[in-house]
Formats: sequence, structure tokens, C-alpha cells
Amino acid sequence: SSAMSFSEAEVQSARGAWEKIYVDAEDNGTTVLVRMFTEHPHTKSYFTHFKGMDSAEEMKQSDQVRGHGKRVFTAINDMVQHLDNSEAFLGVVSPLGKKHATQLKIDPKNFRIICDIILQLMEEKFGGDCKASFEKVTNEICAHLNNIYKEAGW
Repeated sequence: SSAMSFSEAEVQSARGAWEKIYVDAEDNGTTVLVRMFTEHPHTKSYFTHFKGMDSAEEMKQSDQVRGHGKRVFTAINDMVQHLDNSEAFLGVVSPLGKKHATQLKIDPKNFRIICDIILQLMEEKFGGDCKASFEKVTNEICAHLNNIYKEAGW
């Protein structure tokens, strides 16, 4: 279903939670990716230029890791701005999902992994309420991405 069911209060608290972590988009995005590559090494195989990097320290310094971390956070930020507008939200999620499904061939399970790490980081830095406010957003993002993957024949 393309209709999203966020109350005005949920939208506001999700945005408030997201703003806290988005203030340091590059650093926090990098932390999320490094944690994903370290805890789920198979995810590195999609990034040819990260493959040879084994130490978290090396990854943290990498311009490519930092750049992609920031891109991930920027994309989520675009989605967060449109939680109250399904059509605009899908306008951000759909091309992203299609690209990852058809060109990059990224297993959609990895979106859940990255969302869970973002939630974990939110909880560590800002507490359980912050995480709770954003959980529904990550579920929504993953559900939409999974739909786009199905349409793309996964």
C-alpha cells in the first residue's frame, strides 16, 4: 500500500529524533556504514573500493565510505521531509529502490540491517525515546523498498 499512516504527532517526533542524528550526517553516516561492514562483512562485497579495507579505522578515514555514509543520510533526510506526503515520499524511495534492485543488485535485506544500525546509534546517543520515535519510519522505508524490489522482479 502506498498510503502512509503517520499522525501529525508521529511526524513531528520522528523529525525531531532524526534531526539529532542528521546534524552530524557525515560522521554518523560513516559510523553506521563502518558498523555494518564490520558486523556484516558480506555487505562490503557490493562496494568494490571498500573490499580491501579490513580495519574500522581505515574505513572511517576513507573518503568513499564517508561520502556514501553522507549520501545514505541525505536520502533518508529527503524521505523524512515527506512523511506527511505519500506521493513525495515515494518520489524519493522509488528511484532509489529501483537503482539498488536493478543496477546495483543489492539484497534488500541489507536495508533492514542499515536501518537497525541507525536505530541502535540513535538509542546509544540519544536514548530509547529517540529510537522509538524513528522506528516506524524505518519500517515504512523498508516496506516500500521491498515493494519496489518485488515490482522489479526480485
